[in-house]
Amino acid sequence: MSVWNYVVTAHKPTAVSHSCVGNFTSPHELNLIIAKCTRIEIHLLTPHGLQPMLDVPIYGRIATLELFRPHGESQDLLFIATERYKFCVLQWDGEASELITRAMGDVSDRIGRPTDNGQVGIIDPDCRLIGLHLYDGLFKVIPFDNKGQLKEAFNIRLEELQVLDIRFLYGCSKPTIAVLYQDNKDARHLKTYEVALKDKDFIEGPWSQNNLDNGAGLLIPVPLPLGGVVIIGEETIVYCNGSSFKAIPIRPSITRAYGRVDPDGSRFLLGDNSGLLHLLVISHERERITGLKIEHLGETSVASSISYLDNAVVYVGSKYGDSQLVKLNLQPDEKGSYVEVLEKYVNLGPIVDFCVVDLERQGQGQVVTCSGAYKDGSLRIVRNGIGINEQASVELQGIKGLWSLRSSTTDPNDTFLVVSFISETRILAMNMEDELEETEIEGFYAQSQTLFCQNALYDQLVQVTASSVRLVSCASRELRDIWNAPSGFSVNVATANPTQVLLATGGGHLVYLEIGNGKLAQVKHLQLEYEISCLDINPIGEKTNSSSLAAVGMWTDISVRIFSLPSLDLITKENLGGEIIPRSVLICAFEGVSYLLCALGDGHLFNFLLNLTTGELSNRKKVSLGTQPITLRTFSSKDTTYVFAASDRPTVIYSSNKKLLYSNVNLKEVSHMCPFNSAAFPDSLAIAKEGELSIGTIDDIQKLHIRSIPLGEHARRICHQEQSRTFGICSLRNCLLNNDETEIHFVRLLDDQTFEFVSTYQLDTFEYGCSIISCSFSDDNNVYYCVGTAYVLPEENEPTKGRILVFAVEDGKLQLIAEKETKGAVYSLNAFNGKLLAAINQKIQLYKWMLREDGTRELQSECGHHGHILALYVQTRGDFIVVGDLMKSISLLLYKHEEGAIEERARDYNANWMTAVEILDDDVYLGAENNFNLFAVRKNSDGATDEERGRLEVVGEFHLGEFVNRFRHGSLVMRLPDSETGGIPTVIFGTVNGVIGIAASLAHDHYVFLEKLQSNLVKVIKGVGGLSHDQWRSFNNEKKTVEARNFLDGDLIESFLDLSRPRMDEISKSMGVSVEELCKRVEELTRLH
Repeated sequence: MSVWNYVVTAHKPTAVSHSCVGNFTSPHELNLIIAKCTRIEIHLLTPHGLQPMLDVPIYGRIATLELFRPHGESQDLLFIATERYKFCVLQWDGEASELITRAMGDVSDRIGRPTDNGQVGIIDPDCRLIGLHLYDGLFKVIPFDNKGQLKEAFNIRLEELQVLDIRFLYGCSKPTIAVLYQDNKDARHLKTYEVALKDKDFIEGPWSQNNLDNGAGLLIPVPLPLGGVVIIGEETIVYCNGSSFKAIPIRPSITRAYGRVDPDGSRFLLGDNSGLLHLLVISHERERITGLKIEHLGETSVASSISYLDNAVVYVGSKYGDSQLVKLNLQPDEKGSYVEVLEKYVNLGPIVDFCVVDLERQGQGQVVTCSGAYKDGSLRIVRNGIGINEQASVELQGIKGLWSLRSSTTDPNDTFLVVSFISETRILAMNMEDELEETEIEGFYAQSQTLFCQNALYDQLVQVTASSVRLVSCASRELRDIWNAPSGFSVNVATANPTQVLLATGGGHLVYLEIGNGKLAQVKHLQLEYEISCLDINPIGEKTNSSSLAAVGMWTDISVRIFSLPSLDLITKENLGGEIIPRSVLICAFEGVSYLLCALGDGHLFNFLLNLTTGELSNRKKVSLGTQPITLRTFSSKDTTYVFAASDRPTVIYSSNKKLLYSNVNLKEVSHMCPFNSAAFPDSLAIAKEGELSIGTIDDIQKLHIRSIPLGEHARRICHQEQSRTFGICSLRNCLLNNDETEIHFVRLLDDQTFEFVSTYQLDTFEYGCSIISCSFSDDNNVYYCVGTAYVLPEENEPTKGRILVFAVEDGKLQLIAEKETKGAVYSLNAFNGKLLAAINQKIQLYKWMLREDGTRELQSECGHHGHILALYVQTRGDFIVVGDLMKSISLLLYKHEEGAIEERARDYNANWMTAVEILDDDVYLGAENNFNLFAVRKNSDGATDEERGRLEVVGEFHLGEFVNRFRHGSLVMRLPDSETGGIPTVIFGTVNGVIGIAASLAHDHYVFLEKLQSNLVKVIKGVGGLSHDQWRSFNNEKKTVEARNFLDGDLIESFLDLSRPRMDEISKSMGVSVEELCKRVEELTRLH
């Protein structure tokens, strides 16, 4: 049964809804704060760009994000209001580096009609009150007292019902608002009101302005000395302040976002709906305006927010494309643009449609999304893990170790690749033709296995073998000094850095040598009670060439120990428990934090915080990376340190926001790896895997890898056809015809490897592509693309005409094989028992594929089913058909073969406005609706009466807080049958904000365990701003609010892994389960995505 579901985010929201700039984290630091619907990010402005400081979830959809500074504060506070009428005021605690809640509350009213144009939240420039317009006809006021604390809120009646925008004016002795509104004759006017806090009422304001541009939609308050407001229309821009009025015409456009450049408000940046950026310049002499001027600067993504940072650098937040950091130049480039893009921030939103494919045929799903809108439309290929792009490879069996060496200490590039085998060592080097060929380093001993080698100071190389340590000159390649193992002993493990060598021989002997100029000196020898299994002296302290600590892994007592250098005094001993020995230890630093990593022979990895001065280990955590022994190596890419864990599931370990993350590498088994940064292969890795040595570059390190295919047009539907190795998409672009802008719709074919357009079929005028599938029919071996369309005529409310087009791919081109006219929009198409099932307006229609006498084929109607408002989403399984209706929730239909008829079996009688449906199993169906909720219904086959059997019972409800456009079965990760998550079925969903999420169906006992963990976590992890998790996740629409049931919040559960050890212990105690076991179970879940 798929009743118990676990919902988790694989890709966080990326569509930017709000942004603001101010001194939030300290009086002297400039911060950019970004809202991505249900998350806020805080960035610090540094000379090198934006540096992320915090990224936290908010238990609500953010409607307002404003910085303000009450009297007596040295830095800004952050005001957030959510769509479900909660608000909070946040302050930054610099010592703990976290947000603290200054105030919070609920501003909902029991009665009231929510505003059509969205909520407005504004703060008086002199911090006397916060104003909110949430319901038609009401203006809510939250006053400040003189200490900057919030007092009780109250409502004031507002006569204007159709409010378009409200802003506070600058420089008024009493707080004054300007209201832009539309009257019942559709004319637009501006009115001002003074807010009388004592009387809790409005007083007619000092001025008003009637009969503005019909498209007036945005108010920009202008700071002193000028004051007043700028009103942005579709064809004019007007400045007025009661005493003066100035208007200029503009090219017709809809302005979505603005950003203030100068504190005195003499320049504003404006972003319109086609992504053009303009500068509005207001020239004035003291309080008198002398001119308005608008200048075109260039093109950006379609902006939803614009924040001017500093030094002509601007952040452009976007919902429809990638957000950007741009620089405004004084001189235009060759295309006449003053805008230079410094950085792009990936945004997958809005994901209108997507499909799950396995393009590399490795058993790993990739999601290909239709992302962005209008000119920013693109396809995005999203896959889990990190790809290695192979540059060169050679067959070599039995590699036991890899090291790269530079030809001199000052050389920036690696020259040699030392490859060690069981009884010999080979040295490869780049020749003039940039090929790897075998060479010799005369001072190295090549007739035995190398245990370690390293570049050392004074232009020297060190090689450790079982019998000796050899010091070799880089220049002459000759031996300069040698240390021989005592007779009867051989070296088992060794490690070195530029000035030190640490090795262990049989019998538990630990030997420490120091490297001089042409000299190897044995400094210390120690005998331990057990054999030594691994060593590390990687220098990460103040000194870059030497380490004051050595990490040693032991046999028998299965421990890891920290010794001091050069004295080899034991500082710390940590027993790892279990029977499996440590195979690799590594001292490393990420983001300035020192760690000790210790990998075992069974694929487990411990990580500890390491105190470099005392050598103490703390905050022990254990993760499972694979099942085979792991070897750890550091490498760097783009000036950041990473650790590569080579094993049967190779993994890259890195750190983000001071938290260790593990990202799987898309390679099968890797036995050894070393960085190889040569002139021909910069920033590359050398990798030894089954029988071959390869050199490759590594993708950007992140958990999900995203590749963008910009289309310059808006892709709305996509599907993949395995047989022709193509994607079919329905897309549209805006074109100019006789100076009129019209939309032209296409069906396009793309190659599934290169993603280039290989064929295009243009649809008729007014014809939209609504659905596309790849399918085959009974008695026909060919595979076809079927496309459903609608003729969207301006005078019609609902389309009355559409077509179903059947294409074959012949020689990489789309050939129209058949077409069928329909009496409405073809919203959905499904392959159904060798036939084609279409949803056409309110009807479900089944077509069969018939052979005409002349050998051509046509679609012929077989049967149908009426009884929907609009059948928008259809899924099928066997003979069952599940329909998601525009407003009548989910219904279940059955096709009867004998009678050739479709009849309704059951329906959900709730009024849900559906946005997507999916079949989880034979009896349980998943739905998403337009209040951002998910719900599951179950077919009640065992009901006693017909009435019970005809009702789909709601078995799960959950507030996702995201608008889901599509569900698809599939997975983003390699499914290993031996892991616990291997058998868990998953559904992927894509949303308007660019979220890719997973809904996984769990077994009941698994669900019960996690539900208990979730309720314990809610007590320990408090929501930002004091917002309640239970309220946030409760199913909520116009009719009802009920607690979430049978859905778990995976994001909350997986945040268990980020808790500090004391918090973990607290939860472990109340659960009665060990921390290790809890970590293991939660980590298994993170493998679902």
